[in-house]
Amino acid sequence: MSPTTHTRDIRTDARTYDAGPYLPGRGGLPAHRRAAADCRGCPLWEDTTGTVFGKGDDSARLFLVGEQPGDQEDRQGEPFVGPAGRLLRRALEEAGIDMDTAYVTNAAKHFRFTRPPGGGKRRIHKAPDLREVAACRPWLLAELRLVRPEIVVALGATAGKALLGASFRVTRDRGALLPLPPDGEPGPQVVATLHPSAVLRADDREGAFAGLVSDLKVAAEALAKTEP
Repeated sequence: MSPTTHTRDIRTDARTYDAGPYLPGRGGLPAHRRAAADCRGCPLWEDTTGTVFGKGDDSARLFLVGEQPGDQEDRQGEPFVGPAGRLLRRALEEAGIDMDTAYVTNAAKHFRFTRPPGGGKRRIHKAPDLREVAACRPWLLAELRLVRPEIVVALGATAGKALLGASFRVTRDRGALLPLPPDGEPGPQVVATLHPSAVLRADDREGAFAGLVSDLKVAAEALAKTEP
């Protein structure tokens, strides 16, 4: 749908933060991916290369949710292809999970960033705010509805809050199987953990990585119990 003709274009109504009107009325992941490319549900689209939609098998049993695309993800148009993605793949392998069998996405589908003081071309990650995450939530819920995973992994606080609500805390809730609040029907279980980028920034990177692997093993064990 063309943003120039949409009645709720963010450029004509700065108060609107809602991706809902941009979702297609029907269709699977390909239809949603095409529609997401034209999403103007919040201002984040204005300065980015484009929408970074989820990627993976539309019947994946494992569903990974991060915060938002990073610089490399924005440039390449795919989630988790930068340094955090490489670390995540290594952690999943140590937990006994093949990342290529999972569906991978983010709570926000556009890269939010700032520039260095005084200017410069470098784009510095800036976490999306609550309105931007809430605006993008219809895409995330649509992906969950279409994929119908058995286990969801929330990578970091933003993903956890998008899935489990504002009271979610990584330090309190990580590493446990939590029920996804139902949206009309029973949903999958959620395992929360650190975002891989937090591991990369940690003073004790080895310890943080071990904690990430430990949490992912909870997801792996839960998947093993539900195997047909």
